[in-house]
Amino acid sequence: MKLIFIGSGSAFTVGADNYNSNMLLVDETNNQKLLIDCGSDARHALHEAGYSYRDITDVYISHLHADHAGGLEWLALTTKFDPACEKPNLFANRFIIKDLWHNTLSGGMNTLQGIKSQLSLFFNVHPVEENSSFIWNNTRFQIIQTVHVVSGFMLMHSFGLIFEVNNKKIFITTDTQFSPNQLKDFYRSADLIFQDCETTSVPSGVHAHYDQLITLEPSIKEKMWLYHYNPGKLPNAVKDGMCGFVSKKQIFDL
Repeated sequence: MKLIFIGSGSAFTVGADNYNSNMLLVDETNNQKLLIDCGSDARHALHEAGYSYRDITDVYISHLHADHAGGLEWLALTTKFDPACEKPNLFANRFIIKDLWHNTLSGGMNTLQGIKSQLSLFFNVHPVEENSSFIWNNTRFQIIQTVHVVSGFMLMHSFGLIFEVNNKKIFITTDTQFSPNQLKDFYRSADLIFQDCETTSVPSGVHAHYDQLITLEPSIKEKMWLYHYNPGKLPNAVKDGMCGFVSKKQIFDL
């Protein structure tokens, strides 16, 4: 199984130098492909990596920001109207599924010619409960709620993933603030960590910043790759005890 970063940049990545941080998990034994987030850049990123909508059998959405869900309309419509495509499976936390149609997709997809549509017209929908998981290709993916954006008294629903392949536990944070106390057990149990990392000169407060991440204990940093970073010059993550920054189209053989 391979994990391909079709993009590794932030929501504000510019041009084709990088794309939004979306990943493709490829099981070559049966040609199944799980797209982990489908941002606004997804169709261009997939094309550049040698894939298309026809290759996507399954998709997981971590949260509803456009760099993670903004490409779903494209994926839904292209697979719906291509006779060669079967309906993709869609996995997400139940709160994200609930809001996905009404808050993100219905404006452009609610009415087709002669049809009042709904999410299940385009995807086989699989809502995932909190503290629960879903199965893809005999692999269990546990969803992990992260603290991404807090507005007033409301916490935005956002969920990372932890799963095991060939006795190796992988933790993908997706978007998260620096939350070492919340995530320490997942950090310590994982063999490989892909960590949301902001590199701006002025921290936004809604992503883990590089200056915060380098304060983690060495045993955590030594298994941590950084992604979702901002355009511009990057610090020397290897010198600071980490695996490095993930590059666009980088492949991890799991």
